[in-house]
Amino acid sequence: MVFIKEESEENTSESETWRIKQEEPEICRIKQEEPETWSIKQEEPAELIEENEENEELSEFEKKNHVRTRDHLWNYSKTKKKRSAKQSFKKHSAAFVYMCFKCDRTFTTAANLKVHERTHTGEKPYKCSHCAKRFSHSTHLKTHERIHTGEKPFKCPHCNKRFNDSGYLKRHERIHTGEKPFKCPHCNKRFNDSGYLKRHVRIHTGVKPYKCSYCHKRFSQVAHLKKHEMIHTGERPYRCSHCDKRFTQSGDLKTHVRIHTGENLFKCSYCDKTCNRQSDLKKHERIHNGEKPYKCSHCDKRFSQSSNLKTHERIHTGERPYECSHCHKRFNKSGDLKIHERIHTGERPYECSHCDKRFSHPSHMKTHERIHTGEKPYKCSHCNKRFGHPSCLKTHERIHTGEKPYYCTDCGKGFNRSSVLQCHTKKYHTKALIDILDESEA
Repeated sequence: MVFIKEESEENTSESETWRIKQEEPEICRIKQEEPETWSIKQEEPAELIEENEENEELSEFEKKNHVRTRDHLWNYSKTKKKRSAKQSFKKHSAAFVYMCFKCDRTFTTAANLKVHERTHTGEKPYKCSHCAKRFSHSTHLKTHERIHTGEKPFKCPHCNKRFNDSGYLKRHERIHTGEKPFKCPHCNKRFNDSGYLKRHVRIHTGVKPYKCSYCHKRFSQVAHLKKHEMIHTGERPYRCSHCDKRFTQSGDLKTHVRIHTGENLFKCSYCDKTCNRQSDLKKHERIHNGEKPYKCSHCDKRFSQSSNLKTHERIHTGERPYECSHCHKRFNKSGDLKIHERIHTGERPYECSHCDKRFSHPSHMKTHERIHTGEKPYKCSHCNKRFGHPSCLKTHERIHTGEKPYYCTDCGKGFNRSSVLQCHTKKYHTKALIDILDESEA
């Protein structure tokens, strides 16, 4: 690479232009479009300055203030062997620029350099007056404090929604415009935010750069890591102002508050049901449209929810990750474990609204309450008789079908109820067994 310095005939001191001539056919010229800036654009971090015969010695002023003069910077660029051909030099009205000693990045002011160096030192001098959070930049602090004050100075011109950060407003406006400028290089999917694209790409690459400081679990998103670490720390920073219940995520708090306010933002397009979460609405609408996007990898069974699929697949794998702390019995559902543990604790949290009877399971309470209300939702398809419990209907239908699934092991007689089989065994075979025992003793 050859560097050539050109001077204008009209004014040599103020109109000089730097030109980079490459050995390849392509020539890169830097135009004097912005005479007030001098910048160096690098693709890779520059190496430390090599002091050699072509490179001038640093002055005391340069060493002390992290400054490079233009002449020194020019000599430095000529000595670098691994410099990118895309680097550009623009004229600066001042005599020097400010360079970071750790990564060689340059700045036009000492203040910008100082802020940049905090990325290396980890210094965060700006503290929030409402909480203990600290920031490396004053603008970041200002944006954060709007969370506490509720200030939202940025307004959407399309729907009047307000935001506490200009970046959030810009991203929101793309919902109205439909603009999706960020494209995935793997599957061509497009996004309206660069952060969404970055997270999406990790699905293809499998990269999980965020590691839990308490265990070895890794995550593809910092938000997922933060949420996970709260399991270890027990932290729940978001508190409901109505009932003092605390949450690990602001979104969970927002959804919970709607229970108190009665606000349901999402309405089903098939019926009048409303939900306080969009995800809940999506799950509900699958009841109407019959959509079951989750398929079992072991059989052809499909499910409307990913959690149901995960639970079902444990039937095939035999996995039972939930263990009772009292008797070590294991379960494939956390709900089944919770209900089982009530046998040991004696807990009965569900109380009948008609009497004082309590139950360990909500379905048991619901079945019991039908005694008071007289409700019989289960109808026989043969004789239109109705029942309050599905098991009662099933037993009744065996009268019509003639099904007798319970057989006596002594005489082979069949019965349509297990209770009838028990009575039969007790009446006929228990007496015979006693007679046999008496004869053997005699």
